[in-house]
Amino acid sequence: MHAMPTANQGLHLRDCFKVISQRRRVVLTFFGATVTLVLLANFLLTPRYEGVTKVLIERGDSGELSGRARLAYDSEFYQTQFQLIKSRAVARRVVDILALPEDYAASMTEQSPLSAVKSVIAGALQRVKSIFGEEAPAVAPATGQSWQDRAATAISADIKVSPLAESHLVSIRFTSTDPVFAAQVANTTAQAFIEEVLKMKIEGTRRNLGWMDDKARSERKALEQAEQELQAYMQTNGIVTLENRITVTPERLSELSSQLVLAELRRKELETLYAKVAQVEDSPAAAEAVTAIAADPTLQVLRTQIVQTEKQIMELTNKYGPKHPVMIKASGDLSMLLSKKQQEVRRIVRTIRNDYELALKNEQSLRSQLDLTKAETMELNERFIRFGALKREVDTIRQTYDALTLKLREQGITGENQPINLWIVEEATVPLEPASPRKGLNLLLGMLLGVTGGIGLAFLCSYLDNRITDPDAAETSLATPILSVIPLSRESGKAIEGIVLQQPLSAFAENYKTLRSVLLMAAADLAPSKILITSAVMGEGKTTTAINLAIALAQTENRVVLIDGDLRKPRLHKLFKMDSKVGLSSYLTGGQTEGILQPGPVPNLSFIAAGPTPPNPSELIASKRFRSLIDALGEKFDFIICDSPPVLMVADALLLGRSFDGTIMVTKAHQTTHDMATRAIKMLRDRKLQVLGVVINGMDPKHNEYYYGEYHATSSVKRLMLSRAMFVDAASAREE
Repeated sequence: MHAMPTANQGLHLRDCFKVISQRRRVVLTFFGATVTLVLLANFLLTPRYEGVTKVLIERGDSGELSGRARLAYDSEFYQTQFQLIKSRAVARRVVDILALPEDYAASMTEQSPLSAVKSVIAGALQRVKSIFGEEAPAVAPATGQSWQDRAATAISADIKVSPLAESHLVSIRFTSTDPVFAAQVANTTAQAFIEEVLKMKIEGTRRNLGWMDDKARSERKALEQAEQELQAYMQTNGIVTLENRITVTPERLSELSSQLVLAELRRKELETLYAKVAQVEDSPAAAEAVTAIAADPTLQVLRTQIVQTEKQIMELTNKYGPKHPVMIKASGDLSMLLSKKQQEVRRIVRTIRNDYELALKNEQSLRSQLDLTKAETMELNERFIRFGALKREVDTIRQTYDALTLKLREQGITGENQPINLWIVEEATVPLEPASPRKGLNLLLGMLLGVTGGIGLAFLCSYLDNRITDPDAAETSLATPILSVIPLSRESGKAIEGIVLQQPLSAFAENYKTLRSVLLMAAADLAPSKILITSAVMGEGKTTTAINLAIALAQTENRVVLIDGDLRKPRLHKLFKMDSKVGLSSYLTGGQTEGILQPGPVPNLSFIAAGPTPPNPSELIASKRFRSLIDALGEKFDFIICDSPPVLMVADALLLGRSFDGTIMVTKAHQTTHDMATRAIKMLRDRKLQVLGVVINGMDPKHNEYYYGEYHATSSVKRLMLSRAMFVDAASAREE
């Protein structure tokens, strides 16, 4: 799986070419399969010819005398016409016009080579389903359907209707294996469509006229009955003069209301006045204080006479005595005037009382008249409402009857007009070339699909492939530098464990020497001298890497010791053809220590075999005796290379790593997955073990030509610089 480019890297075009190059077999296989299928389809498909008839379809006059405007293009109208052209009624008319034979429906279902293949595949699938107990659904035979209906269904299925752009023209297409028959059906379909529209128009007009005639007769009866009811109600309730009375009654009601208000005011004034004068009726002096009494002219004359008589008496008193006839006469006159004054006051009070009683009766009379007038008004309103309802009903029925009568007259005038204008603009001619299959176009599309699908499949396979296949992607995914890439050996039966010694000028030896250069040039004084070689799982080439790296380091006159740290399944002694009776396990168990250090196959190279297989290898590796051995060897040798078991299988590699400066993780291209390598490196780093880098073993140059074209020219220097910085950090950590 290729690592996705980061935001800073971006997706380069060369990355796409690399994926296509690596997966070119997938691309070519998909391309070849697609083109083959297209060629096979072109060969198996039966040529079909297409007859095309062009028809002009326009909405005709609506038949309405109002002359309302219509839309220039009505989508629903045209879709309706398209469905009508494809309807079974039109197809049945085509069957009748062409007088098709009874075996036409059967001949339409004859299998082509492609349909035969489909039938075989469907039958095979059905047999497989029956094996698993799935019964095929029973197909009911077509009962009750004539051969004409079956033929019409077959024709309707092959009719295609489509509008021509920016026009009212419609193309009617029919495909058939017979070019003459295709043209005949296309032309006949247009003719049948026109006849079917005319038939529908005639039947629709007939139904409309019949319905409207029945409706008009019923409305005429309803109108006559409503008019009779209205006339009878008018006669019964005297509606002839009802409108005049309704006009006068509101005026009278308003007048009575005004008079009643005035009468109430008058009655209240007199009631208040009468209440006052009734209290002073027997007291002339107090009565004169009432304004209504004091303002009486007669009373004012009497009061003046009384004042004059009293003045005259006062004057006579100075001349005459009380018993003088003049004085007696004057006193008698005064008494008479006072008596008249009192009588006048009583008369005024009686007058006020009479006025009050008259005003009260007047008010009561007006109120009675007003109530009667209101009741009469309500009765008139009720009569008029009923009259209005009957009149509206008559008017409504009359309007409906008049509208139906007008529509009947319009239908009589416009009944011959067509709702749709139809013309056959261009009849179908016998096609000379088949419409399908279009072999050239199909082949071109197949090639295009093959290329694009193959490339897409290549990218999909590359995305789903989680194995290590590309060094750059592995370096990004594992966050660890790639120290070297060892190509895949295609020479069967030839061991590459000692390739550096056997073929020092080969590409394999050069890659191991590159690994040696990375270690030596990383930091002159800080290069790791104790190196552990391990892998994620078995079979990834860690033992081969350990042997060739040790030989390459020994060839530079460095003293190197190679230790077989795999106490469970040791292999180094077999490859070197040496004895393993005495080795690392013998030393760690405290047994024989002499002879564990054996000379290697090249000068400056020593070898320590694994020794006899112990029952507790993990405890031996974790012992202090192993660390003491590694420290003692470090003083004698320049480099210590140790081959260890896989990290994900046993814990030996994690225990061995504590005694070494760094660990090299060996992976195998197209076998080791990114997840496995990431998990192994994480386990090493979780235990504070320094991972120097990754060696990719078994890389196929044919799958990575782009990589091998530039890897050694530009990437080696970059990896050496990264490794140098990493080793300096590792050395600083060890010093701390």
